[in-house]
Amino acid sequence: MKNQVILILLVFIAGAIRAQDTSAVNNSGTDSLLNSLTDSSTSEPVMASFKSTRLILSETAVTNKKNNFNFVVIHRFGDIAGTDGGGKTLWGFDNSSDIYIGFEFGLTNKLDIDFGRSKYEQLLELGLKYSLLQQTVDDAMPVAVTLIGKTGLKPYEVSTNIFDDYTNRLNYFVQAVIARKFSSRLSLQIAPSFLRTNLPFPYLTGNEKDFFALSAAGRLKVTKRMGIVLDYAHPFSSFRSDNESPKFYDPSGIAVEIETGGHIFTMNFTNAQAISPINYLSDTESKWTKGQYRFGFTVTRVFDFNRKHKSIYK
Repeated sequence: MKNQVILILLVFIAGAIRAQDTSAVNNSGTDSLLNSLTDSSTSEPVMASFKSTRLILSETAVTNKKNNFNFVVIHRFGDIAGTDGGGKTLWGFDNSSDIYIGFEFGLTNKLDIDFGRSKYEQLLELGLKYSLLQQTVDDAMPVAVTLIGKTGLKPYEVSTNIFDDYTNRLNYFVQAVIARKFSSRLSLQIAPSFLRTNLPFPYLTGNEKDFFALSAAGRLKVTKRMGIVLDYAHPFSSFRSDNESPKFYDPSGIAVEIETGGHIFTMNFTNAQAISPINYLSDTESKWTKGQYRFGFTVTRVFDFNRKHKSIYK
Protein backbone atom coordinates (compact mmCIF):
# COMPACT_ATOMS: atom_id res chain seq x y z
CA MET A 1 0.00 0.00 0.00
CA LYS A 2 2.88 2.38 0.76
CA ASN A 3 4.23 1.97 -2.76
CA GLN A 4 0.80 2.60 -4.23
CA VAL A 5 0.38 5.80 -2.24
CA ILE A 6 3.83 7.05 -3.24
CA LEU A 7 3.07 6.28 -6.90
CA ILE A 8 -0.20 8.17 -6.79
CA LEU A 9 1.49 11.15 -5.14
CA LEU A 10 4.08 11.16 -7.91
CA VAL A 11 1.25 11.26 -10.44
CA PHE A 12 -0.17 14.25 -8.57
CA ILE A 13 3.19 16.01 -8.76
CA ALA A 14 3.55 15.24 -12.46
CA GLY A 15 0.12 16.69 -13.02
CA ALA A 16 1.14 19.79 -11.12
CA ILE A 17 4.18 20.35 -13.31
CA ARG A 18 2.15 19.85 -16.48
CA ALA A 19 -0.56 22.20 -15.21
CA GLN A 20 2.01 24.86 -14.45
CA ASP A 21 3.60 24.53 -17.88
CA THR A 22 0.22 24.76 -19.62
CA SER A 23 -0.77 27.73 -17.53
CA ALA A 24 2.47 29.49 -18.43
CA VAL A 25 1.91 28.99 -22.16
CA ASN A 26 -1.74 30.02 -22.16
CA ASN A 27 -1.44 33.01 -19.87
CA SER A 28 1.94 34.52 -20.73
CA GLY A 29 0.40 37.33 -22.79
CA THR A 30 -2.24 38.05 -20.18
CA ASP A 31 0.32 38.03 -17.38
CA SER A 32 2.52 40.51 -19.25
CA LEU A 33 -0.43 42.85 -19.69
CA LEU A 34 -1.48 42.57 -16.06
CA ASN A 35 2.08 43.11 -14.84
CA SER A 36 2.28 46.30 -16.84
CA LEU A 37 -0.97 47.59 -15.32
CA THR A 38 -0.38 46.64 -11.69
CA ASP A 39 2.16 47.44 -9.03
CA SER A 40 4.67 44.56 -8.97
CA SER A 41 5.26 45.15 -5.27
CA THR A 42 1.73 43.96 -4.46
CA SER A 43 1.55 40.29 -3.48
CA GLU A 44 -2.00 38.96 -3.45
CA PRO A 45 -2.60 35.78 -1.42
CA VAL A 46 -3.63 32.61 -3.25
CA MET A 47 -7.21 31.77 -2.40
CA ALA A 48 -8.72 28.35 -1.65
CA SER A 49 -5.61 26.18 -1.83
CA PHE A 50 -8.03 23.62 -0.42
CA LYS A 51 -11.82 23.90 -0.30
CA SER A 52 -12.11 22.95 3.36
CA THR A 53 -10.19 22.91 6.62
CA ARG A 54 -10.39 19.09 6.58
CA LEU A 55 -9.41 16.31 4.19
CA ILE A 56 -9.58 12.61 5.18
CA LEU A 57 -7.01 12.33 7.95
CA SER A 58 -5.34 15.72 7.75
CA GLU A 59 -6.27 19.29 8.45
CA THR A 60 -5.38 21.68 5.64
CA ALA A 61 -3.51 24.98 5.74
CA VAL A 62 -6.85 26.80 5.36
CA THR A 63 -8.14 28.81 8.34
CA ASN A 64 -11.57 30.34 8.85
CA LYS A 65 -12.17 34.03 8.33
CA LYS A 66 -12.77 36.24 11.36
CA ASN A 67 -16.11 35.49 13.04
CA ASN A 68 -16.78 32.54 10.74
CA PHE A 69 -18.08 29.43 12.47
CA ASN A 70 -17.33 26.05 10.91
CA PHE A 71 -19.38 23.04 12.01
CA VAL A 72 -17.61 19.71 11.34
CA VAL A 73 -19.11 16.21 11.38
CA ILE A 74 -16.88 13.20 10.60
CA HIS A 75 -18.05 9.57 10.63
CA ARG A 76 -16.20 6.28 10.14
CA PHE A 77 -18.13 3.04 9.72
CA GLY A 78 -16.86 -0.48 10.41
CA ASP A 79 -14.68 -2.81 8.32
CA ILE A 80 -16.02 -3.39 4.82
CA ALA A 81 -14.46 -6.86 4.49
CA GLY A 82 -12.30 -9.22 6.53
CA THR A 83 -13.35 -11.07 9.66
CA ASP A 84 -15.33 -8.10 11.04
CA GLY A 85 -16.94 -7.04 7.77
CA GLY A 86 -19.00 -8.51 4.98
CA GLY A 87 -22.74 -8.98 4.65
CA LYS A 88 -23.29 -9.75 8.35
CA THR A 89 -22.49 -6.10 9.18
CA LEU A 90 -23.84 -4.70 5.89
CA TRP A 91 -20.21 -4.18 4.86
CA GLY A 92 -19.50 -2.03 7.90
CA PHE A 93 -22.61 0.15 7.90
CA ASP A 94 -23.95 -1.54 11.05
CA ASN A 95 -20.95 -0.29 13.02
CA SER A 96 -19.10 2.94 13.67
CA SER A 97 -15.41 2.90 14.45
CA ASP A 98 -15.38 6.62 15.28
CA ILE A 99 -17.60 9.70 15.22
CA TYR A 100 -16.32 13.25 15.57
CA ILE A 101 -18.29 16.45 16.10
CA GLY A 102 -16.27 19.65 16.08
CA PHE A 103 -16.52 23.41 16.03
CA GLU A 104 -14.03 25.88 14.54
CA PHE A 105 -14.24 29.64 15.05
CA GLY A 106 -12.17 32.36 13.41
CA LEU A 107 -10.84 34.67 16.11
CA THR A 108 -9.03 36.60 13.36
CA ASN A 109 -8.52 36.00 9.64
CA LYS A 110 -5.46 33.94 10.53
CA LEU A 111 -6.26 32.38 13.92
CA ASP A 112 -8.85 29.69 14.71
CA ILE A 113 -9.89 28.14 17.98
CA ASP A 114 -11.21 24.58 17.66
CA PHE A 115 -13.07 22.19 19.91
CA GLY A 116 -14.25 18.65 19.22
CA ARG A 117 -15.12 15.28 20.69
CA SER A 118 -14.39 11.79 19.33
CA LYS A 119 -16.13 8.53 20.12
CA TYR A 120 -12.76 6.74 19.89
CA GLU A 121 -11.26 6.80 23.40
CA GLN A 122 -13.90 9.47 24.27
CA LEU A 123 -11.29 12.09 23.39
CA LEU A 124 -11.95 15.80 23.92
CA GLU A 125 -9.77 18.21 21.91
CA LEU A 126 -9.05 21.90 22.26
CA GLY A 127 -6.76 23.52 19.71
CA LEU A 128 -5.44 26.62 18.01
CA LYS A 129 -4.65 26.95 14.32
CA TYR A 130 -2.59 29.87 13.00
CA SER A 131 -1.83 30.83 9.41
CA LEU A 132 1.82 31.85 9.67
CA LEU A 133 2.53 32.38 5.97
CA GLN A 134 0.28 32.61 2.91
CA GLN A 135 1.19 31.63 -0.62
CA THR A 136 1.11 34.61 -2.98
CA VAL A 137 0.03 34.83 -6.60
CA ASP A 138 3.40 36.24 -7.71
CA ASP A 139 5.28 33.43 -5.91
CA ALA A 140 7.07 35.87 -3.64
CA MET A 141 5.92 33.37 -1.01
CA PRO A 142 5.70 29.99 -2.79
CA VAL A 143 3.97 28.05 0.01
CA ALA A 144 1.46 28.49 2.79
CA VAL A 145 2.49 27.52 6.32
CA THR A 146 -0.05 26.92 9.07
CA LEU A 147 0.71 25.90 12.65
CA ILE A 148 -1.61 23.64 14.65
CA GLY A 149 -1.53 22.88 18.35
CA LYS A 150 -3.97 20.62 20.22
CA THR A 151 -4.49 19.34 23.73
CA GLY A 152 -6.45 16.12 24.13
CA LEU A 153 -8.20 14.94 27.28
CA LYS A 154 -9.66 11.49 27.97
CA PRO A 155 -12.12 12.30 30.78
CA TYR A 156 -13.58 8.83 31.28
CA GLU A 157 -12.12 5.60 32.63
CA VAL A 158 -11.15 3.18 29.84
CA SER A 159 -10.16 0.37 32.20
CA THR A 160 -9.74 -0.17 35.91
CA ASN A 161 -7.39 2.45 37.40
CA ILE A 162 -5.56 2.97 34.08
CA PHE A 163 -5.32 6.70 34.86
CA ASP A 164 -3.72 6.59 38.30
CA ASP A 165 -2.74 10.25 37.85
CA TYR A 166 -5.06 12.81 36.22
CA THR A 167 -2.24 14.16 34.06
CA ASN A 168 -2.09 10.74 32.36
CA ARG A 169 -5.34 11.68 30.64
CA LEU A 170 -3.64 14.49 28.70
CA ASN A 171 -2.16 14.33 25.19
CA TYR A 172 -0.44 17.00 23.10
CA PHE A 173 -0.16 17.39 19.34
CA VAL A 174 1.70 20.04 17.30
CA GLN A 175 1.97 20.25 13.52
CA ALA A 176 3.22 22.52 10.74
CA VAL A 177 1.21 22.24 7.52
CA ILE A 178 3.19 23.30 4.43
CA ALA A 179 0.92 23.61 1.39
CA ARG A 180 1.14 24.81 -2.21
CA LYS A 181 -1.55 25.38 -4.80
CA PHE A 182 0.24 24.44 -8.03
CA SER A 183 -2.65 25.33 -10.34
CA SER A 184 -6.41 25.82 -10.26
CA ARG A 185 -6.68 22.02 -10.24
CA LEU A 186 -3.95 20.74 -7.96
CA SER A 187 -2.93 21.40 -4.36
CA LEU A 188 -0.44 19.42 -2.28
CA GLN A 189 0.74 19.60 1.32
CA ILE A 190 3.15 17.95 3.73
CA ALA A 191 2.92 18.19 7.50
CA PRO A 192 5.60 17.25 10.04
CA SER A 193 4.11 16.72 13.47
CA PHE A 194 4.94 15.73 17.04
CA LEU A 195 2.73 13.76 19.41
CA ARG A 196 3.08 13.29 23.14
CA THR A 197 0.82 11.06 25.23
CA ASN A 198 1.44 11.23 28.97
CA LEU A 199 0.24 7.64 29.23
CA PRO A 200 1.29 5.98 25.96
CA PHE A 201 -1.63 4.72 23.89
CA PRO A 202 -2.30 1.85 23.25
CA TYR A 203 -1.61 0.91 26.87
CA LEU A 204 1.15 -1.59 26.12
CA THR A 205 4.53 -2.22 27.71
CA GLY A 206 7.34 -0.54 25.79
CA ASN A 207 5.14 2.01 24.04
CA GLU A 208 6.63 5.47 23.56
CA LYS A 209 5.35 8.62 25.19
CA ASP A 210 6.30 10.75 22.23
CA PHE A 211 7.23 10.44 18.56
CA PHE A 212 7.35 12.39 15.32
CA ALA A 213 5.21 11.77 12.23
CA LEU A 214 4.99 13.04 8.66
CA SER A 215 1.80 13.42 6.64
CA ALA A 216 1.28 14.06 2.93
CA ALA A 217 -1.98 14.91 1.16
CA GLY A 218 -3.21 16.20 -2.16
CA ARG A 219 -6.36 17.33 -3.92
CA LEU A 220 -6.94 17.11 -7.69
CA LYS A 221 -9.93 19.04 -9.02
CA VAL A 222 -11.75 17.06 -11.73
CA THR A 223 -14.86 19.22 -12.20
CA LYS A 224 -15.96 22.65 -11.00
CA ARG A 225 -17.33 21.22 -7.75
CA MET A 226 -15.63 17.84 -7.36
CA GLY A 227 -12.10 16.67 -6.55
CA ILE A 228 -10.09 13.55 -5.71
CA VAL A 229 -8.24 13.55 -2.39
CA LEU A 230 -5.35 11.38 -1.15
CA ASP A 231 -4.10 11.36 2.43
CA TYR A 232 -1.25 9.45 4.11
CA ALA A 233 0.65 9.55 7.41
CA HIS A 234 3.75 7.79 8.71
CA PRO A 235 4.65 7.71 12.43
CA PHE A 236 8.40 7.54 13.11
CA SER A 237 8.06 5.10 15.97
CA SER A 238 10.32 2.12 16.62
CA PHE A 239 7.62 0.58 18.81
CA ARG A 240 5.09 0.69 15.95
CA SER A 241 7.64 -0.51 13.40
CA ASP A 242 8.92 -3.47 15.44
CA ASN A 243 5.86 -4.60 17.37
CA GLU A 244 4.32 -7.85 16.12
CA SER A 245 1.24 -8.14 18.31
CA PRO A 246 -0.64 -5.99 17.69
CA LYS A 247 0.76 -5.02 14.29
CA PHE A 248 0.58 -1.35 13.34
CA TYR A 249 0.14 0.13 9.85
CA ASP A 250 0.43 3.58 8.33
CA PRO A 251 -2.95 5.33 8.08
CA SER A 252 -4.00 6.32 4.56
CA GLY A 253 -7.12 7.12 2.58
CA ILE A 254 -8.68 8.12 -0.73
CA ALA A 255 -11.78 10.26 -1.17
CA VAL A 256 -14.12 12.13 -3.48
CA GLU A 257 -14.72 15.71 -2.34
CA ILE A 258 -17.93 17.47 -3.42
CA GLU A 259 -18.89 21.10 -2.91
CA THR A 260 -22.65 21.48 -2.52
CA GLY A 261 -23.52 25.14 -2.01
CA GLY A 262 -22.11 25.94 1.42
CA HIS A 263 -21.23 22.37 2.42
CA ILE A 264 -18.07 20.46 1.65
CA PHE A 265 -18.87 16.75 1.56
CA THR A 266 -15.98 14.26 1.50
CA MET A 267 -16.75 10.56 0.95
CA ASN A 268 -13.71 8.45 1.75
CA PHE A 269 -12.21 5.01 2.29
CA THR A 270 -9.45 4.63 4.88
CA ASN A 271 -7.76 1.99 7.00
CA ALA A 272 -7.72 4.34 10.00
CA GLN A 273 -10.39 3.68 12.59
CA ALA A 274 -9.79 6.88 14.55
CA ILE A 275 -10.40 10.43 13.34
CA SER A 276 -8.17 12.48 15.63
CA PRO A 277 -4.41 12.47 14.81
CA ILE A 278 -3.79 11.87 18.51
CA ASN A 279 -5.51 8.51 18.06
CA TYR A 280 -4.86 7.41 14.47
CA LEU A 281 -1.12 8.14 14.64
CA SER A 282 -0.94 6.16 17.88
CA ASP A 283 -3.13 3.23 16.95
CA THR A 284 -3.88 2.15 13.38
CA GLU A 285 -3.99 -1.64 13.36
CA SER A 286 -6.03 -2.12 10.17
CA LYS A 287 -4.55 -3.45 6.94
CA TRP A 288 -6.00 -2.75 3.49
CA THR A 289 -5.19 -6.17 2.07
CA LYS A 290 -7.08 -7.87 4.92
CA GLY A 291 -10.25 -5.95 4.09
CA GLN A 292 -9.79 -3.80 7.19
CA TYR A 293 -10.78 -0.54 5.56
CA ARG A 294 -13.97 1.41 5.99
CA PHE A 295 -16.24 3.95 4.37
CA GLY A 296 -16.56 7.34 5.98
CA PHE A 297 -17.55 10.90 5.31
CA THR A 298 -16.71 14.43 6.39
CA VAL A 299 -19.19 17.30 6.25
CA THR A 300 -18.18 20.90 6.94
CA ARG A 301 -20.52 23.88 6.96
CA VAL A 302 -19.33 27.46 7.37
CA PHE A 303 -21.63 30.07 8.91
CA ASP A 304 -20.37 33.53 7.98
CA PHE A 305 -21.28 36.27 10.45
CA ASN A 306 -19.46 38.90 8.37
CA ARG A 307 -21.80 39.74 5.50
CA LYS A 308 -19.24 41.90 3.75
CA HIS A 309 -16.57 39.21 3.73
CA LYS A 310 -16.13 37.05 0.65
CA SER A 311 -16.02 33.41 1.71
CA ILE A 312 -12.99 31.38 0.65
CA TYR A 313 -15.31 28.43 0.12
CA LYS A 314 -17.09 30.02 -2.86
